[in-house]
Amino acid sequence: MGITRRATISDVAREAGTGKTSVSRYLNGETNVLSSDLRARIEAAIKRLDYRPNQMARGLKRGRNRLVGLLVADITNPYTVGVVRGVEAACHALGLMPLVCNAANEVEMERRYLQLMTTYRVEGVIVNALGVEEETLKPVGEAGTPAVLVDRSIDGLSADMVGLDNTDAVALGMRHLLEQGFDDIRFVVQPYERVSSRRLREAAFRAALEQARQERDAGASPLLGETMVLDLADAQAVARTHEAVDRHLEAASQRGGRRVAYFAANGPVALSLALHLHARYGSHWQDRVALMSIDDSEWAELIGVTAIRQPTYAIGYRAVEFLHERIEGGVEPAREAMLPGELVVRRSTDWREDD
Repeated sequence: MGITRRATISDVAREAGTGKTSVSRYLNGETNVLSSDLRARIEAAIKRLDYRPNQMARGLKRGRNRLVGLLVADITNPYTVGVVRGVEAACHALGLMPLVCNAANEVEMERRYLQLMTTYRVEGVIVNALGVEEETLKPVGEAGTPAVLVDRSIDGLSADMVGLDNTDAVALGMRHLLEQGFDDIRFVVQPYERVSSRRLREAAFRAALEQARQERDAGASPLLGETMVLDLADAQAVARTHEAVDRHLEAASQRGGRRVAYFAANGPVALSLALHLHARYGSHWQDRVALMSIDDSEWAELIGVTAIRQPTYAIGYRAVEFLHERIEGGVEPAREAMLPGELVVRRSTDWREDD
């Protein structure tokens, strides 16, 4: 059995006994230039043939297709899922259609998708990039296509950006840990040299640690802290970092009296730590070490991990609003919308002497 061919505008014109120009005017809403009889014939022909216009082709002909590209570093990350929800809602409200591309944490894939978006002639792009550089975005910028960055800035590129206020979020988490009496804090982050948000969080941790040391009472025990890198893309590197965690916890246990906390820079890092600690120390591992994370994943609530909740939905929604304003001709200087995180305290950091 052969495949039924979709009706074309020529088929509609032939069925209605008119020309393609009249059908095109009908489809574009220019019905005032058509007689009532001709409008009725075209409408009947469309219904009989079940004609569905090619919106992409029509949009390209008019120079507008309402298609916007969304390039994400890792669509499996709960953070990304929340952002995508916000993007979809804003696109629906503003009459846009998102084209979602997942780079799967591969820089080369990011380049390929950005090139692909130019062939689809998207009206704008929202980029949550892993390691994309200014040169990679040039085909978009040179084509006059506006771009909005989510979570991560790109060196040399002046563009609107929406994301978490990273410095404030880390300071918020550190204040909580210090108020709870933790005096041995490790900040665990993925390789941060190429990713601006990770660099900001790591720098904010060091700044908060240094400030706390300066303000610490002279008779208090020394405040310990350092950054640990957890490269989730390298299984051997993950194993080495987990071993370093074990050594640190054993040494802290031998010293005694230390309140140890691990501050994960994002949800995937926190999950890796939680799984390892559970495997190493059993279901009561949180009696030994506290865990806090930027990103409030569902599993964090299940096991009682304190988190800095990111406004992911609002981030995605605001990114589309910024992009829509650019698409409609906005020419103001590049803007930033850094949104605050929310501290969600759970039992992992709710340290009590009588536990």
